[in-house]
Amino acid sequence: MAAGKDTSEHKFSFSLLSSKPFSFIQDKNTSELFMKWSMLGRIAAQAFNFDQPFQPYKQHEFAFDFFNDPCVMSDLKMIGGPGSWKPLEREVTKVNVEMVPCTKLSMDLFDPLYSHGIVHPSGLIAKCFHEYYADFDELRKMLLIEDSENYEIISLEDREEFLFRLFKHICLGGELCQYEDTVGPYIDTTRLIYKDMVSVKKDPETKEIRVVSTVLKVSAYDHSGLCYPSDREEEQTFAYLVVDPFRRHVYVLYHSYGVGIVAAPEECTLR
Repeated sequence: MAAGKDTSEHKFSFSLLSSKPFSFIQDKNTSELFMKWSMLGRIAAQAFNFDQPFQPYKQHEFAFDFFNDPCVMSDLKMIGGPGSWKPLEREVTKVNVEMVPCTKLSMDLFDPLYSHGIVHPSGLIAKCFHEYYADFDELRKMLLIEDSENYEIISLEDREEFLFRLFKHICLGGELCQYEDTVGPYIDTTRLIYKDMVSVKKDPETKEIRVVSTVLKVSAYDHSGLCYPSDREEEQTFAYLVVDPFRRHVYVLYHSYGVGIVAAPEECTLR
């Protein structure tokens, strides 16, 4: 759903949390995987804080204020050219905001991959033998082909979950992605990103742990049209705002589809 300029009296203000660590950004092994998947140098995470209580019904006002905040305009990074980043630095006139379900507390969501033969007990991803899917494995077939026999082994409801979306983004990768033969690297990277981005809290009465983050998939428009996360729509170009209402933090997960950096991970900066 799109929203234009907010008319409320009080606006959210934001400031950059430049010292916030993200494990998946700093981890050398993950950087090597991003390079293999053509995502290195094109995926980033940033953290900001904000000054007012957040409620999910304020999602559009929050996103609009976020993109038009002076700090965000100068510090929010996006791909500028091959291997380079640039700040947003433009007035946003409209935002699209999609509320993304985020309730999962474990990786059990992916158990059907094993029970339906998409992944062997060893972790090896099953290959497609039919000539129509000659360049596919069973995992990508399940992710992409809606009329495939295994598409709904993950329920349509669960496919909307932030955890599943992260997994799908990681599996599909960038423009020159080299796909894995085993599912482990996909699962482990998804887990690492999810733990970095999503906050949980124990209910003081029930003692149950629950997710407290609100996840928003966002895009922004200026006077010329779509401007963020890119000026072109592409399934693997995405931006999520993950809001922690208790800390008053918002984490940005960004990726721009294209050819990733091919270099030693220690030579590349993802922030």
